Amino acid sequence: MLQIPGNLRYLKAVGITSGFYFYNKEMFSVTRILVNGALGRMGSEVVRTVLKQSDMKLVAAVDIMAKDKTVEGTDLIFDTDLDSALRNTKPDIVVDFTRPDVVMKNLRTILNAGVCAVVGTTGFSQSDMAELDDLAKKNNSGILIAPNFALGAILMMKVACEAAKYFPQIEIIELHHDQKLDAPSGTAILTAKKLAEVRGGFVAQGNPAEEEKLEGARGAEYEGMHIHSVRLPGFVASQEIIFGSAGETLKIRNDSINRECYMPGVMLGCRKIAERKGLVYGLDQLL
Repeated sequence: MLQIPGNLRYLKAVGITSGFYFYNKEMFSVTRILVNGALGRMGSEVVRTVLKQSDMKLVAAVDIMAKDKTVEGTDLIFDTDLDSALRNTKPDIVVDFTRPDVVMKNLRTILNAGVCAVVGTTGFSQSDMAELDDLAKKNNSGILIAPNFALGAILMMKVACEAAKYFPQIEIIELHHDQKLDAPSGTAILTAKKLAEVRGGFVAQGNPAEEEKLEGARGAEYEGMHIHSVRLPGFVASQEIIFGSAGETLKIRNDSINRECYMPGVMLGCRKIAERKGLVYGLDQLL
């Protein structure tokens, strides 16, 4: 245990990056963070946010497209290989915002290194999540998979679950930018699962004799609920849950205006996941 005089600026000045320290009779810890997918829209926002945290240290930024690049405002050079970055920088937490087609390989590498993970990449199957839960427990690590880190989206789902007790006829519309690779969104799937639990499983909706004149016109279906995915430039991420009853409708909607709205949730995940072992699905599980 290292006794540190002075103030928090002194801690930064001497480059202390991990472990526990006494400062003005209080115990401080600095969490070492590696961001994977650091050049992407979300990854770059996470990098900027981590650099502003007094209790975190950005030890590595990894992106396969980042050869010979330096993190803006620092002398930290991007790494293009996750495995070597894990070995060389020994992070406490990896924040992964990559792609559905590579995320499982990334997470196997991270968890087998005994490192905790905070994951915003979506597109996981039930078997994927079962594998990750087992792998995290085997390596005494925690992994948070959050389809949505926006606190407003978490509240949207919570309010919707209350409304579903009284309005069981439901459809979901999710709207994202046109570069999103998976549909429906992880948030829409999680919302549907939570609402289905409240409704007690399958609930028949609509006319049983209805016919789609164009395939897919009624969207995807989960336990009787229809889910519609919109992909257009101009959107970041939005979701609307529509409840219908005799003579009235109710709409609950969340709109993400920019990616800054996700950062409080990502930082919360980084601060909390080390306390858990195994898989945590959904940011609401840490609130």
